[in-house]
Amino acid sequence: MKITAMRTYDVRFPTSRELDGSDAMNPDPDYSAAYVVLSSDTGVQGHGFTFTIGRGNEICQAAVEALAPLVVGHPVDDLGEFARRLTHDSQFRWLGPEKGVVHLAAAAVINAAWDLAAKAAGKPVWRFLADLTPREVVDLVDWRYLTDALGPAEAIDLLEAARPGREERITLLAERGYPAYTTSPGWLGYSDEKLERLAREAVADGYRQIKLKVGHDLADDVRRMALARRTVGDGIRIAVDANQRWDVPQAIEWMGALAPYDPWWIEEPTSPDDILGHAAVRRALRPAGIRVATGEHVQNRVVFKQLLQAEAVDVVQIDACRVAGVNENLAILLLAAKFGRPVCPHAGGVGLCELVQHLSMFDFVAVSGSLQDRVIEYVDHLHEHFADPVVIRDGAYQLPQAPGFSARMLPETLARFSFPDGPEWA
Repeated sequence: MKITAMRTYDVRFPTSRELDGSDAMNPDPDYSAAYVVLSSDTGVQGHGFTFTIGRGNEICQAAVEALAPLVVGHPVDDLGEFARRLTHDSQFRWLGPEKGVVHLAAAAVINAAWDLAAKAAGKPVWRFLADLTPREVVDLVDWRYLTDALGPAEAIDLLEAARPGREERITLLAERGYPAYTTSPGWLGYSDEKLERLAREAVADGYRQIKLKVGHDLADDVRRMALARRTVGDGIRIAVDANQRWDVPQAIEWMGALAPYDPWWIEEPTSPDDILGHAAVRRALRPAGIRVATGEHVQNRVVFKQLLQAEAVDVVQIDACRVAGVNENLAILLLAAKFGRPVCPHAGGVGLCELVQHLSMFDFVAVSGSLQDRVIEYVDHLHEHFADPVVIRDGAYQLPQAPGFSARMLPETLARFSFPDGPEWA
């Protein structure tokens, strides 16, 4: 199967109007996607994207278009080779390497290639992956820079050890789904009344964990955290997310003030590049039972490796679009399994829920084999724009059945929300 054409879109949703997605570092996001459609000589199309929050989305789109010579006219049968061609190109690597806008662009194209391949096979991506042999999974990973922590042979052993019980785990997912938590009550721009109402609704809908954004004002965070705890009671986990707002001492001090309300984890307490800073925060907060989570802005598998080696995180938060798509996320899932850390994906953005559900379900079926302390973030925004939107029931993601990566936006969405000429923006 060969790619015959590539088309891109700058798609933006005006979520800043209602402050959906607002946090201490990003007070007025417009959820956006640099969106790509791959056509093939079989007639099957692949859809993919990378996520941004508005301004600069056109830069990601331009980077996607710049990858076209490495994509159009090339086969997509070997997805490991396809991904490495995009991430190993010597001239593009100079712009990274493996970080920044060119890496986001690679994520969009690689995700689209996986959507294409899974559709051609008639399987959802999670099943397409789960049906691969351990050797085939390992061959998809770029092992450069990783082998001091995990190598191909040990990764095969991990995958072989997870093979028993696979069908039983698939049956469990089909019956119960994969646990979710919701960030919808916790956006920083929401009023107390809206926070309280949405938190109460979340518990009624079956969620056992919610998340609040923090980091703008300490007294306000203490008040909001107290309100949330009173609303949901002691049996519901409340995670908090600083979105990289703090220096290390400030993170420790701020979380000390929130500790009486039993936060489950602090997400992105400081710069995502500060491995030693995360380690210091984790050491300081462990006596209070507060976990450290990060990954939303971690730029590649190498930084994840070092976070795990330095014992700097308790929770690994993969993102379907931040690193180079499915292939690099496979490496991160294997690293997390090696170091015994639960994976709880970031999904706060347009389409991220649709994508990461496949990665977590594959992880449960074929890598970790565990649901212990594992949840996928859920944000109740913009799913109506997808042909195969996520389905949540009783606080759990339901098993996707449609072939592909659940990434296809509706044609009317692409027309209406294309920037700057779509009707929503014009």
